[in-house]
Amino acid sequence: MSSSGAPAPELTAATMEAWIRDYFAACNTGEVERIASYFEPDAVHYFPPGMYGGPFRGALTIARKWHDAVQALGSVWTIDQVLCDPPTRRAVIEWSHFKRRAGVLLRGDEWYLFSPRGLIREIRAYYASPQDASLRTLELAGFDYAGRGYSMTDIGRGGD
Repeated sequence: MSSSGAPAPELTAATMEAWIRDYFAACNTGEVERIASYFEPDAVHYFPPGMYGGPFRGALTIARKWHDAVQALGSVWTIDQVLCDPPTRRAVIEWSHFKRRAGVLLRGDEWYLFSPRGLIREIRAYYASPQDASLRTLELAGFDYAGRGYSMTDIGRGGD
């Protein structure tokens, strides 16, 4: 995988997993340029509503936000499970986020979409936490569900 413009190596489950693990290692250092190098420049990282002010847009924005988390919270992330599907350029992981200074452990999973160059184009983060009872629609903030072909009507309602 390459951000240098050189041809990307074949996208395999092993290269995808290694890329994600290396990205997590970079996040744990908090080094902005290193973190950003794993992404397409226009990459997007989606979160549940109300988390972190909405989606992070752009490789440098994503990298700066994780740098800030390392600095402010003592954040460290681990990868607990990985599944990769090279034909669709998708991967999913389960992770743990240790916010050391706050004594908080947050768990969740993320769906990755890789670009043809083998860089991360998109991450959709889902958190293991209670449902927000004040919300009628619980989905990622800013993610175009309808545009991506997700169901928008209750199958039992017949589209009313």
